[in-house]
Amino acid sequence: MTVEEQSLWMFDRAYGATVCGLDEAGRGPLAGPVYAACVCLRPDAQIPHLNDSKKMTPARRERAFQAIVDGGAWYGVASASHEEIDEYNILKATFLAMNRACRAMLDTMDAPPELALVDGNRDPGLPLPTRLIVGGDALSASIAAASVLAKVSRDRVMEELDARYPQYAFAKHKGYPTALHYERLREYGPSPVHRRSFLKKFFDSRQPAPEPPANRTGVFGERYTEGWLTRQGYDVVARNWRGAHGEVDLIARRGDLVAFVEVKTRDRGFLASPAEAIDPAKRGRIIQTAREYLAQAGGNLQPRFDAALVVTQTQEGMTSVHSFEYIAGAFDGGGRP
Repeated sequence: MTVEEQSLWMFDRAYGATVCGLDEAGRGPLAGPVYAACVCLRPDAQIPHLNDSKKMTPARRERAFQAIVDGGAWYGVASASHEEIDEYNILKATFLAMNRACRAMLDTMDAPPELALVDGNRDPGLPLPTRLIVGGDALSASIAAASVLAKVSRDRVMEELDARYPQYAFAKHKGYPTALHYERLREYGPSPVHRRSFLKKFFDSRQPAPEPPANRTGVFGERYTEGWLTRQGYDVVARNWRGAHGEVDLIARRGDLVAFVEVKTRDRGFLASPAEAIDPAKRGRIIQTAREYLAQAGGNLQPRFDAALVVTQTQEGMTSVHSFEYIAGAFDGGGRP
């Protein structure tokens, strides 16, 4: 245990009482819920690399999360939806999530903690004696553990929303107001899970609806496939890479493997399947273009020619994925198309 980790535990023990910690994740994003967690650490808990979740790598957060939920603590995790955020405001919604998380934790305990340590300077009105601690996630082990549970839980929800609405790239920015997020909002308009109170100009009826980009269905499929590749551990190094013979939709690397991915997207009502659009002539152009890329890239890269087949459906103006199939080695004897 590092000196910094030891100081977190010593902070809590200095109260001479059983304490729990509360923290939130997701107050600032433009989309999705706000999450909160309440954690009462067991005296003998072993939580690897415990720290303020913002200072931890995703891998370390996941390990700490698992250690907490696997018996390292009594805990509760809860959220307030984007609808509740719009109805009550973000502060009241955060307090609502904190109270839900606190009550969920109390339901698992025989006796309640004597004191709740809350990150911040506003009292959420918990059913416990409360101490407010500004910057508490960097001072208290209990609050740090709560920050990990809240952060990981919310990130997982945003990754699920990314699968439903891949055009917004939620898995990358988790709903926070990044340049990429604003770019996608301008291109597609707000989704059903965006916070209306955070995006009034996009929901203003006087604002014209965004113009759909050319080949919107194709762009949707490519972005969905890019997100899927990223979740599988690939690094997407090029999009719509053009050579003298044609274009490759996505180029993704994992180690020395470089995948040249042809993405075909069709609406559910379209009679022809996506696979039918990848004919021998198309495959030949992709292979020629891939050779150009490899010649420029250099090194001992191992090429593979893949296909992603995306079928979409549109309901109430929102496009989502009906089915998705990824075929590794599609052009070199690996089967369809």
